Amino acid sequence: MGMHDPGRMRAGLRATRAAAARSVGTITLDSYTRTGDLGSARRALDEGIDLNGFPIVSHGPELTRAMLDGVCDGDFPVQVRHGSAAPQDIFSALMRAGIDATEGGPVSYCLPYSRTPLSDSVANWAACCRLLAELPEFGVEPHLETFGGCMLGQLCPPSLLVAISLLEGMFFRQHGIRSVSLSYAQQTHAGQDEEAILSLHRLAGELLGDHDWHVVLYTYMGVYPSTSRGANALLAEAADLAVRTGAARLIVKTVAESYRIPTVQENVSALEYAAAVARRSRRSMIIGAPSDTGIYEQAWAIVQAVLDLDADLGVALCRAFELGYLDVPYCLHPDNARRTRSRIARDGRLVWAEIGSLPIAHALDDVEHPELGSSGLLSALSYVVRKFDGDLLEDDELPTADLEAG
Repeated sequence: MGMHDPGRMRAGLRATRAAAARSVGTITLDSYTRTGDLGSARRALDEGIDLNGFPIVSHGPELTRAMLDGVCDGDFPVQVRHGSAAPQDIFSALMRAGIDATEGGPVSYCLPYSRTPLSDSVANWAACCRLLAELPEFGVEPHLETFGGCMLGQLCPPSLLVAISLLEGMFFRQHGIRSVSLSYAQQTHAGQDEEAILSLHRLAGELLGDHDWHVVLYTYMGVYPSTSRGANALLAEAADLAVRTGAARLIVKTVAESYRIPTVQENVSALEYAAAVARRSRRSMIIGAPSDTGIYEQAWAIVQAVLDLDADLGVALCRAFELGYLDVPYCLHPDNARRTRSRIARDGRLVWAEIGSLPIAHALDDVEHPELGSSGLLSALSYVVRKFDGDLLEDDELPTADLEAG
C-alpha cells in the first residue's frame, strides 16, 4: 500500500490497523524514489502529478512523522517497502522519520529490479545496514526483512529461494542487524512449499541460532487468478500454509490483483479473510510428517558453497554469481549466468530442468531437460491461474470469512 498523498497514506494505514486481523502497516515507495530520480519525484509533487507510491525522501521527515503520528506504535509497526539497489537516501529518510523496519537485500533488490552491478548493490546495502545498525544506540532495535525468498516472484525452485533468503539474512547479521526476517514466496504446490518453509526454519536455526529472526510468507507473486473465487482460494491456501509451517507473517494479495492496484478496502478485506482462514486452520490443524524431496539438502549445499568462497558475505555473493553457484532462472540481469531453467512437473511441483553450475547435482535424484520454448514458458507462468480459476476448483468448497475471535 503506497499513496503519494500523506492524508490518503495515513487513512490507508489507519484502515489497516482497524482491520479485524492482527496486522502491520506497509508504506510502498514510488518508482522515482526507488530508482533515485528524486528530481522527478519532487517535480511530480510540485505539479500535482500522481505518483505510484509514497515519496518518503521528497516529503521529508517532518511530514512523514506527522503522517504516522498516532498510527505507528508498538501495537502497529510500519515497514517501508521500496525495491532499490541503492537505498541510502531511503534508509536515511525512514530513520529520520522514526521508522525502524524495512526490507530488501543486495541480491533480491538488485537482480529483478535493475541493471545495477551486483557489486555496487552489495556495497550500497552494506552501508545501509551499518547505518540502520546505529539505531540501538538510540533505544530502538531495527528490523530488516530479506526479499531473497521472492526472486522474480515465480518459477524459481524452492531450494534456491531458501538459500538466497538465508544468505541475505546472514549478510544483514554480518553488518550489524540483529533482528531479521526471512522471506519465502508461495509457489505452485502446497506440499512442496511446506517442505521449503520448514527447511528454511531448520537452516535458520542452524545458521542464525536462537537470535531474533522469523519467517514471512508471501502469497503467490506471479500471474494471479482473475476470478474472486480463484483469488480467494489461492489466498486461503497461503494462509493455511502459513499456519502449518509456523510463519510469523503473511503478505496478502487481493481479488483485484490480476487487473489493477487494489483499493484500501480490498486490502483490508484480504487481511480479514486470511485471518479468518488462519483461525480455522489453527482449530483444525493436524500436523503430519512433511515430504522430503531434497529441498533442505539442496539449499544447504548452495549456502555452504557460497560461505566457502569468502568470509565476507558480500564478496562471497558476488563470487557465487560469477561462478554460477547462484543462478536465478529466467533472470536477465548481466551478473546472472542465465544457465539454469525450471519447469512445473505433472504433479504441480516446481523442479529444476537445467542446473548450470549450481552445486546441487549430488542432491538431485534426476534432472529432466525438456525443450520448454516460449509457449511452454507462458504455460508455466499461467499454471496457477488455470489451477485456481479452472476446473480444479469446481467441486471445492471455499472457506468463509468467519471473523469470530478465536
